[in-house]
Amino acid sequence: MTKPSRNRTLLLPERQSASKYSVPNLDRALSILETLSAAPSGLTLSELAAVLEIPANSVFRISRTLEERGYLERNESTKKFQLTQKLLRLSCAPAAGERSLTEAALETMRSLRDQTLETVLLGTISGTEGIVLEQVPGRHPFRFCVEVGVRFELHTAAPGKAILAALPPTEAGALMERMPFSRFNARTITSRSAFAAELRRTRDRGFGVDEGEEREGAHCIGSVILDRHGAPAGAIWITGPSSRLPASSFDAMGLLLKNAGRLISNKLGYFSN
Repeated sequence: MTKPSRNRTLLLPERQSASKYSVPNLDRALSILETLSAAPSGLTLSELAAVLEIPANSVFRISRTLEERGYLERNESTKKFQLTQKLLRLSCAPAAGERSLTEAALETMRSLRDQTLETVLLGTISGTEGIVLEQVPGRHPFRFCVEVGVRFELHTAAPGKAILAALPPTEAGALMERMPFSRFNARTITSRSAFAAELRRTRDRGFGVDEGEEREGAHCIGSVILDRHGAPAGAIWITGPSSRLPASSFDAMGLLLKNAGRLISNKLGYFSN
């Protein structure tokens, strides 16, 4: 799993039916946030107005307000608006009396890092992509490190496969319909049918793998984390060079990841029968 640096298909937010109780400017603000979540490189004011088909002056006022409140930032050289991590922090905030995903995972992440010596990451799904929430760097001189907030493709990433495999089939299917399935090399899964088969394999073994499907020579193994209701809250995974994480090690490492995912799930209040 590596930081993407390519163009993506822009996914527009779903239009809501008109209601006498709707607040137009709030609806537009949410549409701006949803649109920018599908455009990691950002959009200019005129691009937002064109995509959303709303007046530029409205986009300007709303975007500036969101910027002042810390939800958006504007690149002075490109003039593009981008999401900040404020929404991410809000989404990770625990409900009253509950532990946050990051809080529940950190101790286990450090323990897993000490067992494997590889970088351990925590993430979840945001729209049709994954997003990194936390990492514990590996102990090897050469290791993979990823910034918190980096987004990744679901169809190539071990955590993406682990989370989708734990979703109800109808929900996973609906998400797959919106995924772009970009090709990176000969090992990349680029069809929904092949990805559905990969999810079945992931479900059977209890962990997901990325065998260099996005970046040559980089392998990942990941396991889902369930919340107290048994729904996927995120995933924990390790990443390293294929020389240290060959395919022959997947089963042994997968068992460690499954145990780590179960421990964190327990801390979130989920206990399997």
